[in-house]
Amino acid sequence: MTTETATVNYKIGNERLISVTEKAARKLASLLEEKGKSSGALRLAVVGGGCSGLPTSNVRLVVDPKSALFVSGSVLDYSEDLQKGGFKVTNPNAVAHCSCGESFAV
Repeated sequence: MTTETATVNYKIGNERLISVTEKAARKLASLLEEKGKSSGALRLAVVGGGCSGLPTSNVRLVVDPKSALFVSGSVLDYSEDLQKGGFKVTNPNAVAHCSCGESFAV
């Protein structure tokens, strides 16, 4: 049995695609450190779901090319709010949202 190592082919981006707030960067760095993966990355992707069926601040954000078409110019933030806390993406390309908070149209 042979094992194959997958080669990751990615481009280094910049904040023109997605900017990351300082709070989000600190939280991401903390989570990666907790997992023992300080050189890891957060992957941001647009996936099907909801009711309708990218290095910054010394942390890495990975966005696949297809998702990048939909999230360019977005801002990643983090909140510790008890009810709506967590990572939040503000997408200026979204022209409509649904009530579940996960689906959007561009």
